Amino acid sequence: MSYVVALKCRNCGEKYQIKPISICDECFGPLEVEYDFEKVKENISREKIEKGPKTIWRYKELLPAGKKIVDLKAGLTPLHRADNLAEKLGLKELYVKNDSVNPTFSFKDRVVAVSVSQALDFGFDTLACASTGNLASSVAAHAAKGNLNCYIFVPADLNVAKITQTLAYEPNLISVEGNYDDVNRLCTEIAGYYNWAFVNINLRPYYAEGSKTLGYEVVEQLGWEAPDRAVVPVGSGSLLTKIWKGYNEFLELGLIDEVNTKITASQATGCSPIVTAFRSGSEIKPVKPKTIEKSLAIGNPADGYYALRVLKESKGTAGSVSDEEIIEGIKLLAKTEGIFTETAGGVVVGTLKKLVESGEIDKDEKTVIYITGNGLKTQEVLISKVAKPIKIKPDLNEFEQALSAKQKILVKEAGIW
Repeated sequence: MSYVVALKCRNCGEKYQIKPISICDECFGPLEVEYDFEKVKENISREKIEKGPKTIWRYKELLPAGKKIVDLKAGLTPLHRADNLAEKLGLKELYVKNDSVNPTFSFKDRVVAVSVSQALDFGFDTLACASTGNLASSVAAHAAKGNLNCYIFVPADLNVAKITQTLAYEPNLISVEGNYDDVNRLCTEIAGYYNWAFVNINLRPYYAEGSKTLGYEVVEQLGWEAPDRAVVPVGSGSLLTKIWKGYNEFLELGLIDEVNTKITASQATGCSPIVTAFRSGSEIKPVKPKTIEKSLAIGNPADGYYALRVLKESKGTAGSVSDEEIIEGIKLLAKTEGIFTETAGGVVVGTLKKLVESGEIDKDEKTVIYITGNGLKTQEVLISKVAKPIKIKPDLNEFEQALSAKQKILVKEAGIW
């Protein structure tokens, strides 16, 4: 049973029927899904959730679940207590929400699972999207599972690994000369001509709801408590706003007692319109992306205004990091916690490190960082930044010589040569 009652404009409050639309006719504001929370309260509890499927569908009452669910088993990903990284940064209690282990190796499986199910309810036979990479592979995989036609539109300079993964599902992949904002504008036009389900355009209200489950799961995995601090990677701003929404919906339903979480946005310095606006106290100004971080490279973020509102409402903050700091963030998470993240995760770890060192993040806070994609998707950025393997012949003496040489290098690096 669905508890969705309408679509509601986030600006003026105008309500609409459940249809594949995303923009308000009255004020051109974005639409979002509205639920009958009184009925939800009657049919949800901690115990019921805990007994539910080990996927996002354990929260089905709080999602626009269609009658036909295309389920690749996304969700309920690990929440690691990151003691090694915490010690390195001087933090008391740090957790890593590792969403890189979803079916197509990113958090996008959450949003696509919701939107493709809704697409089937609406009777669409073609699934489509504009993507910076992770969404492309998730849409292609879900379209394959749901036996749907599929069109994917991406910037031409996308990471090779992400292109390869997407092509494995055999969608129609269209490489567009330009950045994501150019791709998105084209897709908006195409969506007006073709009767296709664009997950992040005409299905955007439903699509975005999948991100709430990242808020729900962290609360549940922390023993039904919201964290003191959440550090989130930001592209369009939607993920950040929905995680905050997830925390507060659990509060509204009486599943937790309080939400005092300071939401923190992280972006690459080469594309940081939301962080720049927050730190300067100004409105968001579109920028042209110039960074190795492609998945967050949205120069004109659709949910930027709402992300800024969440940062202020939660008394949070925002930070950005250079390409070099992104690489160091990837390596730091890998060598301390054994988690290999893509560049978006490097942004998060780098931002965490920078804000802890500047004193903007209290070292006693219970902090959660969101890792949204797998490092295998962006390997090329590390090729020239990691050590080369030690090559020897299959001979014990050669190994001992190599080992001795390595030990001398370590001693020299330690400053006791």
